[in-house]
Parts: sequence; structure tokens; C-alpha cells
Amino acid sequence: MPIYNPPLRDMQFVMHEVLKVVDDFKQIPQHAEIDVDTINAVLEEGGKFATEVLFPLNVSGDAEGCTLDQTTHAVTTPKGFKEAYRQYIDGGWAALGCDPEYGGQGLPFVVNSMFYEMMNSANQAWTMYPGLTHGAYHALHAHGTDAQKQTYLHKMTSGEWTGTMCLTEPHCGTDLGLMRTKAEPQADGTYKLTGNKIFISAGENDMADNIIHLVLARLPDAPPGIKGVSLFIVPKFNVNADGTLGTRNGIYCGGLEHKMGIKANATAQIVLEDAVGTMVGQPNKGMQGMFVMMNSARLGVGNQSLGLTEVAFQNALAYAKDRIQMRSLSGTKAKDKPADPIIVHPDVRKMLLTAKAYAEGGRMLQGYCAMLIEKEHGHPDEKVRKDSGELLAMLTPIVKAFLTDNGHIATNACMQVFGGHGFIKEWGMEQFVRDNRINMLYEGTNTIQSLDLLGRKILGNNGATLRKFGKLVGKLVEEEGVNEKMAEFITPIAILGDQMTKFTTEIGFKGFQNPDEVGAAAVDYLRVAGHLVFGYFWARMAQVALREIGAGNTDPFYVAKLQTARFYFAKLFPETATLMRTARTGSKVLMDTDAALA
Repeated sequence: MPIYNPPLRDMQFVMHEVLKVVDDFKQIPQHAEIDVDTINAVLEEGGKFATEVLFPLNVSGDAEGCTLDQTTHAVTTPKGFKEAYRQYIDGGWAALGCDPEYGGQGLPFVVNSMFYEMMNSANQAWTMYPGLTHGAYHALHAHGTDAQKQTYLHKMTSGEWTGTMCLTEPHCGTDLGLMRTKAEPQADGTYKLTGNKIFISAGENDMADNIIHLVLARLPDAPPGIKGVSLFIVPKFNVNADGTLGTRNGIYCGGLEHKMGIKANATAQIVLEDAVGTMVGQPNKGMQGMFVMMNSARLGVGNQSLGLTEVAFQNALAYAKDRIQMRSLSGTKAKDKPADPIIVHPDVRKMLLTAKAYAEGGRMLQGYCAMLIEKEHGHPDEKVRKDSGELLAMLTPIVKAFLTDNGHIATNACMQVFGGHGFIKEWGMEQFVRDNRINMLYEGTNTIQSLDLLGRKILGNNGATLRKFGKLVGKLVEEEGVNEKMAEFITPIAILGDQMTKFTTEIGFKGFQNPDEVGAAAVDYLRVAGHLVFGYFWARMAQVALREIGAGNTDPFYVAKLQTARFYFAKLFPETATLMRTARTGSKVLMDTDAALA
């Protein structure tokens, strides 16, 4: 059976030693009183919940899956899931990062993000139930009326009611402008919705008293395309004026998908038959509210792969230390054993260090983005709020695509460490691989994220946001450029930072002449941008580690951090050269292929 230990030490390093989050909180009124001890205590308890309550249900939940009663349309989650969810509510975990006005604890988003990483490591399928709820909460908090907030947010904050996002239909996923679900206005100000949605994660469950579906649909007079989409709250049970549950609404689960992974999460086919809904925001402006949830979900999906990368690494490391096979190429290491543990072999170390570097780099990026969210919404300085929002918008597709691609690489590498045993269910490794695979697909495929990054977030403002990030890189280079010990970490990002300007301009110019050039380069481009971001954060982590070692700190944690940084820059970062070369080959070798693809 697999193991999991919450990486609390590394989380503390990211938050307190590199990002110094408490210093930033002093500038944000609602978090000014938050201190290091509070953050650490919350996450320590959160780690216990993840390991003691959720992790034991991961393998069994995968084996059992969810079951649908075709007569009642009720879904039963795997054994133990409902009880774990009750513990989650009773422990106040649902309310962790929510607004105190609606019963939340008001803790910073970075704390919630770290907590979710641990839950994702322990059980991604279970964590999706509260995860979707959190996204729906954010959308309603941002765009709901006061009446809607009072009706729904208290129960969503407590976790008593869960939430979903209902976008995809059988004929349209990415292209939501093709949507057919209809919303007919009623005399009492409500709407009746009719249509079908698919791939609705956590779309039905037996864990919560009510499910608050956020549904995209079209009004009768809606203009065509994406500009004619509106957003509606459609609860499973209608809610009475006094907040109690009323009649069953005309929205139900018509089927469950049979999937490669996340089998314990109910991926539902949702049928709407004259379902009563209320509009969120303005008519035909539904994407504004839904994008709040989608962006939250995209950061959340990156966090899912981060969690799986970490737990896969931990298990592969333990196995590599224990499994004995062959002798070291450089001579016997374990003289008292018939063979050496496989961790002595260079390629096994490469696979382990790949996962470790991607996990720790991903944790840094997640922590940084969480702080950008805090600054965007809570900092008193308007310029800080604006800059933080812009940076977050650019980094969101990188978090979603780069971290999930890395998760795919890392979980596969960790399974490989096990050899044939990795392919066997009882070790748990194949489940991490299977569960991660969806993360590259939902909430906008990684290709869509790449197009969003290059086409919208970078070329859309002529590289202005990229230049802002480039200034952060430049500041670090200037700060440490004369420090010989930092040269191996600074030189690569300084060179890539300079190359990015020319690289982006070149792709942009070609794209202006032929838009297919953007599509041909986008996936490679995002990965290059991902490494620039990771490189910057790995350099910052190395900077702190070197300072601590230089000050006489003998904690082996800092030596480990430096060794991982060196590995990252030596073995992973250099793929940027190949990626820039392949991106530059252009669209012709892809599009002039009618005969090859006939």
C-alpha cells in the first residue's frame, strides 16, 4: 500500500523563507494579524486530516467507484466518502479561506492552497467534491446578488451544500458558443432551463444535503456565439425563503461516465427538464461569472497534479531505497546485501529528482500565485492590485498546463522506478498516473491553455505582462549577478530571459501574417515560459539556501534544496533550447500534410 507524509517543511520554506508571506500580509488589512505560528498550526492539522482521513480511502475509492440508481437518479459515493466529508465539515475545513461575512474563517488563500495540495496528494477524487464547491462559491461571491449570496453562500461556506460548474454539452466543450441549453424567463423572475450537460465533476453525490449547480444557458433572444450565454444558479433542491430545502428541482443525473481515473468522483451526465434557476449577473454576460470559477478551477487543477507529483515521488523514493537489484556500476555499495538498492543507479536518481524538482518548483509557483490573488483582491495600493491581477492572468495557463504536463512526466517516472511492480494495482502507482491524466484535459485542455497564454495573455497586450515578469527576473539577476555561488542558477535564467524577447517577437510577427503560426508554436512556447518561471523560482530558492548555509545553518534541508536546484538547471531546464527550435519550425510541416493525414 502507498504512503504519504505531508511536506510541511517545504511548505514552510516556500511561505516563510522565500515568499515571506507574513510580511506581505501586514500590507493587506484583512490578514494583517496572521502570523507564522497560526499558518503552521493550521497546515499541520490539515496534514493530519489528509493522511488519516482521506488517504486510506484513495485506493478503495478507486476500486469501488460511484454507483447510480437509474430509478431515483441518486449517486452513492464509495464507502467512507460520506463519513470523511462529515469530518471535513465538522472540522471547519470547508470554511478555511471563505469570507467571515458568510461564516468563513477568512484565512489567506495561500493556506487554503497548501491544504488542498495535501488533500490532492491524499485523494484527488474525493477532494474534487469540496474543490468544485469552492470554485462555485467564488463565482457567486463575485457576481451574485445580495439575495443570492444570503441564500447560498452560508451553506456553501460550511460545506453543507456542494457546488458544480455545468458548461460542457455533448456537442461542445471548448467552443461554448455552440451551446444549446435553453433558459425561458418566467413571470416570477426565475427561469426554466432545459438541456443536457456532460462531464460534470461532482455532479451528483450523497455527501451533501443540496447541490448548487452553476449552469450556462441561452435566453430565447440571445445573440449567437459566446456573447449569447448567460449564467444561472440551479439548485438540486429549490430553497425556500427561510433557507430550508423545498421541492426537488428538474435537474438530475442521467448517467455516470466510466473513466480511466478519478473513478471515485461522480462525473455526471446532467439532464435539465424545466429546472428552475435564477440568473447570476447580466443577461448574455454569463462568461464573466463563469470565468471566475474557471480560473479558480485552473489553478486548482495545477494543484491536483502538484499533489500527485509529491505523493508519487515519496513512494518512488521509499521503494528505491528498499528495492535491491544488481550492483552499482561504480562498485558495490551495500556489502552486507546480495545486491545494491536501486537508488544507487544514475537513471533511477534522474527519475526521482525529476519528480522532486517538479514538485518543489510547482509548490513555489502555487504559493506565489496564491499571494497574487491576495494582493489583487486585498492590497490597498491600486497599482499593486492591477499588476498582481495581470501577472496572475498570465501565470494561470502556465500553472494549469505546465504543472499537469510535469505531473504526467513525474508520475510516469515514479511508476517506472517500481519496474513491473509499478504496473500492479496494489502499489498504488498506476492510480497516480491514471488520476493525473485527466488534469491535462479538463478545465481547458493544455493546448487551449497554450493558445490562451501566447495568443491572449502575451501577444494580446504586445508582451507587456511578460515584460513585467521579465523585470522580476532582471531584478534577481542584478541582485545576484556578481555572486559566483549563484552563477549556475542566475546565468541560465538571464540568457533565457533575453532570448524570450526575441523569441516572442518572432512568433508574434509570423502569427500576424498567418494565425496558424501561433497555433503551431503555442504548446512549445508555454513550456519554455514555464521553465522561465520555474527557473526564476528555483534561483530564488537556491538563493535562500545558499544564504542559510553561508550563515552556518547545518540543516541538511538546505543542502538538499541546492542539489535539487542544480539537477533542475542541468537536466530539465535545457529542454528550452529544443523547444524554441521546434517552435520556430513553423506551421508548414503541420498544415501541408493533407496526403499524410488522408
